Amino acid sequence: MNKVELVAAIAAEAGLTKAAAQKALEAGVNAVAEALKKGESVQLIGFGTFAVAERAERNGVNPATGKAIKIAAKKVVKFKAGKALAEAL
Repeated sequence: MNKVELVAAIAAEAGLTKAAAQKALEAGVNAVAEALKKGESVQLIGFGTFAVAERAERNGVNPATGKAIKIAAKKVVKFKAGKALAEAL
């Protein structure tokens, strides 16, 4: 499912126009992104939890040359499915 299909599904489920559903989806995504930027986790009961984790610096291999390289440390987003979502799958 892509963003257009998700907007259409939200509009149908909630009885909204596609424009209103798109605004709602974008607002929700922006709110989650802002919380994650602040280092907070976002917990949606029954769906899952988005959280920020630190990935340590590590060694890797350049596939083109075969030479060893350093991969810098960075922050990544992790998602853990909630109980209801996990059981539905």
